Amino acid sequence: MNYIGSKRRLSSFLKETITDIVGDLSDKVFCDLFAGTGIVGKSFKSDVKKVISNDLEYYSYVLNRNYIGNYQAIDYAPYIDILNSVEPKEGFIYKHYCLGSGSERNYFSDENGKKIDGVRQEIERYKSDEDLYFFLLASLIESADKIANTASVYGAFLKKLKKTALQPLWIEPALFETDIKSHEVHNRDSNELICEIEGDILYLDPPYNARQYGANYHILNTIALDDQFHPSGKTGMRDYHRSNYCKRRVAAKSFEELITNAKFEYIFLSYNNEGLMSKNTVSELMKKFGNYQLIVTDYKRFKADNNTNRNHKANSTMEYLHILQRR
Repeated sequence: MNYIGSKRRLSSFLKETITDIVGDLSDKVFCDLFAGTGIVGKSFKSDVKKVISNDLEYYSYVLNRNYIGNYQAIDYAPYIDILNSVEPKEGFIYKHYCLGSGSERNYFSDENGKKIDGVRQEIERYKSDEDLYFFLLASLIESADKIANTASVYGAFLKKLKKTALQPLWIEPALFETDIKSHEVHNRDSNELICEIEGDILYLDPPYNARQYGANYHILNTIALDDQFHPSGKTGMRDYHRSNYCKRRVAAKSFEELITNAKFEYIFLSYNNEGLMSKNTVSELMKKFGNYQLIVTDYKRFKADNNTNRNHKANSTMEYLHILQRR
């Protein structure tokens, strides 16, 4: 999935660094508190005693409930076949996010919008089997994202259907790593959840600028939630949570509150030189709680170019990994 702030390119660096500092992970509880698409949590799933995964956005919860929460094999092939053979329906996505319905929105081709609606309705039949349900729903979200007519995020759609958006929706299984250990997945405000959990390693990757994830990925939330509301404005926005970590005036205060309440020995914060909180602000705050160090790595982050139909251009970014071992 094309995702703002994804740590896919940094996952090996993060795992190696965390392992070097913490040591043996086999008896450790690892918490990914702002999990996003679950890239970091997935990389630790088989190595730690338990992963606690959390994100306030529901589409993210669905992905992590599958990739982290599911740990026993599912005989998925018959269900994926059923989803790929369902009849298209003129449901909520088609009516509000496809041109053919008269919505004036162009997030999906008419055919794909109807197919998404048909598949989403079919998935509701399996809600009594929670593991299967979230597996199928994650598969739909991942597959729908591949044929979305956007420049990476859903804050706007493209005027003309690009090449990938013309491809028919095909549901691919959202495969997860099987395990013998169960894990926790939450859909909570991070600053509230931190007061109720504890463990050994706390990994933090909060929003670092003013872009709200609930706005940038509102279509994925709409597919995941399958609810009824009145889409707003040209882009068909839904109401969404506005994170304090996207607000310059309160980001540092929220972060200090989180660290104060964290019952974890090791805390790792991913941030970068474009963040609302400065490097010095973060370091001075964390130093108050124990032994602090900073590791900096330079990597190429890729930004969507709205004028080139989801092509990408490289942008060099300084990634900061702030490290705290509490006293």
